[in-house]
Amino acid sequence: MNSLNQIILEGNVCRQPELRQSAAGTNVGIMPIAVNRSYKNARGETVEEASFFDVTCFGKTAEVCAKYATIGRHVRVVGRLKQDRWKNLEGKSQSKINIIAEHVELLNLPRKQSDGAFSRSPGQPAGSGYGADEQTLVATNAAAREQQDGEDTEGEEIPAF
Repeated sequence: MNSLNQIILEGNVCRQPELRQSAAGTNVGIMPIAVNRSYKNARGETVEEASFFDVTCFGKTAEVCAKYATIGRHVRVVGRLKQDRWKNLEGKSQSKINIIAEHVELLNLPRKQSDGAFSRSPGQPAGSGYGADEQTLVATNAAAREQQDGEDTEGEEIPAF
């Protein structure tokens, strides 16, 4: 029985995603996102912080993100955490937690008009996310689900990004 391992992140793409191929020919993409948070400290001052994460996508999701996840685009990622372990040259154990995307929503896509141009309704702020005049591009990663069974890239070296 699998334990629960799911993460949901919303943030903005902070660098153009990279698309590579694994040795087995699977598309692998890395989409760097920034997740902002604000809170009040003990003195009542608002503190802004940003966390930066690299989200790994596979297959068609990697292709879609590389093409449409432009810098500044607001994204929602549903995925899982995966821990990679290895020994460095000195024989010391190392590990890294990776975010594996299973579902990506690229938000803030303006509606395409019949003439091919993009538009927003008057008064609709750019980047508002969920307005009726905006579309959401969704990519679901079946290859990431296959990875849970150890089929996709387990034991396979993914090119460094």
